Amino acid sequence: MRIYGPDHTNFNPYKQQMQKPTRDMKEAQKEDQLRISSQAQEMLENDKTFDSREAYVQKIKAAVDNGDYQIDHAKTARKMIDFWSGKS
Repeated sequence: MRIYGPDHTNFNPYKQQMQKPTRDMKEAQKEDQLRISSQAQEMLENDKTFDSREAYVQKIKAAVDNGDYQIDHAKTARKMIDFWSGKS
């Protein structure tokens, strides 16, 4: 007696339907748009780098390049502890 497995050709009758994009799906893809709210635009503008911050970063970069940058290990450790303990 021979026992054959399931007929795999008709295993998923919806497979062809899932693989063919419908006209509605194509139209929906054309209509996708990105809209940024006014609040999000304000947040983006507020995140712009300030001149004083940019000068500070350049000063640190120059110190690192020259080998003059000194790290305060105790201060760094304290800030890490405060951050993970929720004190910051």
